[in-house]
Amino acid sequence: MKDFVAVRTQYAPAPRVQVFVKKEDIDPSRLAGCVVIVLDILFATTTIVAALEAGATEVVPAETPEEARRIALSMAPGSYTIAGEHHLASIAGFATPLPLALTRSDDFAGKPLVYSTTNGTVALRHSRGAEAIYAASLRNAGATLGHVAQHHPDKRLVIVCAGSAGAMNLEDFYGAGCLIDRLLPHFDPAREISDTALAALAVFRSSGAYEALAAARVGRIVCGAGGDDEVRYAAEIDASPLVAMVSDDRVVRL
Repeated sequence: MKDFVAVRTQYAPAPRVQVFVKKEDIDPSRLAGCVVIVLDILFATTTIVAALEAGATEVVPAETPEEARRIALSMAPGSYTIAGEHHLASIAGFATPLPLALTRSDDFAGKPLVYSTTNGTVALRHSRGAEAIYAASLRNAGATLGHVAQHHPDKRLVIVCAGSAGAMNLEDFYGAGCLIDRLLPHFDPAREISDTALAALAVFRSSGAYEALAAARVGRIVCGAGGDDEVRYAAEIDASPLVAMVSDDRVVRL
């Protein structure tokens, strides 16, 4: 048997690809030089991608409904859309947070979207300090990784699952596994990919996307309320070529 100290030294460096299972795991002080990909599959980051595709000029993430209202007050009346949810409940005066229902509005395009959610927008804001922050979904997984590979090829990658109430959400962990599946050929899984990332990969490879999302807590709630089309939309892998990236606390289309 090899000397344990030698083995420990051999594997001492931190993995180059890590997965955080909930937003509460984010430590902004340790993100310097890292690239962060934030996932809130049902639905914040999926909605952000959909909004930018549908013509929103930018998405302004807020941590609370009160902050979203303050941001909106700085804009001219009628010049923006405000949307979101709070613990899955609708917010008075806010449009729906669901991607299809939100972007079907006739006057949606050409305006910024002020957007507040319980988990996804909070995760984006708490990732400040990273070299680059992406809002990703299953729909633009490949496009996001392609941009990372082109512009940040040598940076440590942190995939942040937004989670909910301090716990992991199945749909976000599944999304992380989708990203790891694409990354695996380019890294040594024994040295460069964390165990949590490998666990996410196993979850991704065990189920179809719609089946996983529909089985998740939020998916069950939304499907039960007649939103099966929203869950199916969120489950479409690589349906979008859009890359969404944070710039000056705004998410913009690249």
